[in-house]
Amino acid sequence: MEVTISRQLASKWVKTNALLSNPYIARHIPSSRLYNSENLRKMISRYGMVVVKPVCGAGGIGVIKVERIGNAYRLTHKSTKRKYSSFGALVRGLNGARRKRAYLIQRGIHLATIGGRPIDYRVKFVKENGNWTYRSMVGRLARPGLFVTNLCRGGTKMSAAQGIRRSLSSRVVGAKKREMRHLTNASTALLESRYPGIGQLGYDYGIDRNGHIWMLEVNTRPQ
Repeated sequence: MEVTISRQLASKWVKTNALLSNPYIARHIPSSRLYNSENLRKMISRYGMVVVKPVCGAGGIGVIKVERIGNAYRLTHKSTKRKYSSFGALVRGLNGARRKRAYLIQRGIHLATIGGRPIDYRVKFVKENGNWTYRSMVGRLARPGLFVTNLCRGGTKMSAAQGIRRSLSSRVVGAKKREMRHLTNASTALLESRYPGIGQLGYDYGIDRNGHIWMLEVNTRPQ
């Protein structure tokens, strides 16, 4: 079995902007902006919760959640929570955590949960012998106390069907899996047309409490 040597695209910002050019896919991508304090202020004001993540990064490393709590702000990094009484203090805290690396701000999604723990889904799509093949579709349940679901951060793996059934309803399992495949096919066709040589993709999907599917991230070097 011949697996294509895959082109790498490290920048989440580049991939996000390519996918936003398709109106169908764009409806499933959380609003995103490059990190600066003004964009952060606008995004928090609009959404109340945002995720700040490295433009180039994987494994959930460096991902930070920021929430507005009344007139204050809460920053969650790994299992540590810090509260800031002013926006300026929040920015100083974030800048310390970022260490001058390029970050982007993504609208926070209130994911469906199992026992209060958020779950998302990794779909691995690989080009073998010239054809794209689904390698896996799995649910990843966050470790208690964490908001990132990555398995390398202690997340629990389960089948996508089990995750959808336990977090939403058994009635929607088939429809949600079909929708994730449809989004994967459309997104892969678009990315491959823009960036020939891509040979493996890992899509991270979240399903919110209302059942809407969000494409949280696409990796060209999926773990």
